[in-house]
Amino acid sequence: MTQSERALVIIPTYNEKENIRSIVELVLAQAADLDVLVVDDNSPDGTAAIVGEMAKADSRVQLMSRPGKQGLGTAYIAGFKRGLAKGYAYLIEMDADFSHDPREIPNMLKAIQDADLVLGSRYIDGVRVVNWPLHRLFLSKGASYYVRIIDGLPVYDPTGGFKCFRRGVLEAIDLDSIRSNGYAFQIEMSYKAWMKGFRLREIPITFTDRYAGTSKMNGHIVREALWMVWSLAVSHGFRRTPRAEPKSKP
Repeated sequence: MTQSERALVIIPTYNEKENIRSIVELVLAQAADLDVLVVDDNSPDGTAAIVGEMAKADSRVQLMSRPGKQGLGTAYIAGFKRGLAKGYAYLIEMDADFSHDPREIPNMLKAIQDADLVLGSRYIDGVRVVNWPLHRLFLSKGASYYVRIIDGLPVYDPTGGFKCFRRGVLEAIDLDSIRSNGYAFQIEMSYKAWMKGFRLREIPITFTDRYAGTSKMNGHIVREALWMVWSLAVSHGFRRTPRAEPKSKP
């Protein structure tokens, strides 16, 4: 990547002090053209203080502190807006808990050269999930089939949260109109990109359940995803084909 093609890795956090220093350091080790933005929702465990120290020592680390717990989707939207304003060519989503391996980032940046949105997929080339209980796997796989049936979104892992966007995709989506906040956020963003004719590509990743901290999964997140799938389908008249492919910015 050239200087004008820098990538910003956006990592939302809430009580991730056990993971944050290690994950940021490993992300930065992947390429010199990567910066990290941590969006912290006023973690009571002091996550933001750790990131603040890192930011003082390394200009590639940025911290956005928010006043309270506002959810995953709004954290990414805030991060996207910051990244677009600063001129980043690529914006990457990932979790703070090592369920997403930072060593996959170079593969994502390579794949984005021939795509507009790259999704790290747990379900192509087999099932690549480590340390998940069977009920979580069945729920995730069931959600994938559900989305494909109702919305026609042609991806195998629509709820995955390890993704790389070209800036043109985010510029084309009205970020202020995004309504979802949990796993539904991932479905909504990919669906809207696909409906606008952008090129989606999945690459295989291995997903490893968090080894420190507490999972944010709850019943509300699941219900939101179930509702959002139908809402997207209705809002587009159950159309199952995108518009003509737009020309991506190089």
